[in-house]
Amino acid sequence: MSGKILASMTGQAVGQTEVARTPGGLPDDIRAAGAENHHMVLGPGAALEAEWLAAGLELPDTAAIRDYRLERVRSQMAEMGYDGAILLDPMNIRYATDSTNMQVWVSHNPSRYCWVGVDGSLIVWEFFECDFLSAHNPHVQEVRPATSSIYFIAGTRFEEKAQKWADEMLSVIGEHCGPKPKIAVDYLGYREFQLLEAGGVTVGNGLEMMELARRIKSPDEIKAMRCAVHACEAAMGEMRDALTPGMTEREVWAMLHAGNIKRGGEWIETQILSSGPRTNPWMQEASSRIIEDGDIVAYDTDLVGPYGMMCDISRSWLAGDGTPNAAQQNVYDLARHQIDFNGELLTAGRTFHQVTHELWFPPVEEYRHYCVAFHGVGQCDEYPEILFPHMWDASGFDGVLEPGMVLTAEAFVGSRFGGEGIKLEEQYLVTDGAPEKLSSFPLDLC
Repeated sequence: MSGKILASMTGQAVGQTEVARTPGGLPDDIRAAGAENHHMVLGPGAALEAEWLAAGLELPDTAAIRDYRLERVRSQMAEMGYDGAILLDPMNIRYATDSTNMQVWVSHNPSRYCWVGVDGSLIVWEFFECDFLSAHNPHVQEVRPATSSIYFIAGTRFEEKAQKWADEMLSVIGEHCGPKPKIAVDYLGYREFQLLEAGGVTVGNGLEMMELARRIKSPDEIKAMRCAVHACEAAMGEMRDALTPGMTEREVWAMLHAGNIKRGGEWIETQILSSGPRTNPWMQEASSRIIEDGDIVAYDTDLVGPYGMMCDISRSWLAGDGTPNAAQQNVYDLARHQIDFNGELLTAGRTFHQVTHELWFPPVEEYRHYCVAFHGVGQCDEYPEILFPHMWDASGFDGVLEPGMVLTAEAFVGSRFGGEGIKLEEQYLVTDGAPEKLSSFPLDLC
């Protein structure tokens, strides 16, 4: 741990309890929490790593991922003319600093943040007495206690807390930037935004900057993603084996959660699983409905797995030992053709406009479809979204597919005249040649 991080950890005993201290003055338990007991240091564990190696996967170099990501952020900032960035989105904080803390909770209770300077500075403001959570990263030069002005935490003192936050941040900007600083910010409360501008800061779109930085994955990020896909598909296999009529949708969905967590995963972004008549229209969340023999059971993993990498794929299965009826087979055949055809379009050099207008999908007058044809994926759903041609004028935007991008191809097909729907999704790596499908779990209905 760096000297500034050590200095930021007071090491004070709780109450009157005596705490053992290292020669440098840091309590042993705090030192260990930031070193050998840190979850990033412990990693997925020997059993999981052996499982992945036995499957022919290579383990990622997590230090190389950390270095690559920070360099991507700084390069993108410099390219866009920013002097630094203030990041509050937990996904962006993790990308830049390799530190996590209550990722889902802080996504709606912003109470930790970081500063990334083009000049090489990197500071994390951490939740109460959690300074040690950045200690594994030698790039983090300092950890300070966070100040949050959200009403849940600050209450009627939110104005005072916002001013305190702004005063400290303006001091940091003054130390690390020149005159007329231009700073990228991803998410910020309205009062903090006003105070930064009043302090002479030009505030730019940090979400744009970070999405562009995150779009190209390093070889080690892809290795980490392969492990996440393997873990996800192992959990899916357990779901498939256990699925029987009489189970509730939630009982089936719980197996994916359990399988993800025990394999080093982190969380699932949604609860999208439905059966029978609930599969069309799409986007129903898992419910207490009892799955019946012959039902379609369809789901979207939306899973943040090991190493914080996402596996976002979808499958649809027939419950029971029967065969699909004609209507079920029809929508499955259409969805299967769509996913197979469209996945082949993900080649480097193609523009988003070209991909959009080369898609295959069934007639929208007869069949419902998903909200996008493709979207990026990395730590979570990411830039870009690629839409359908009839949506281009209202919402489409252009760009170019590049090697190192990862996207999922989406397909939902459900008749507008009733009946069940089919959801399929595959995850692809854009390469210098043909797109590489990272997911391998069978697409079969039965």
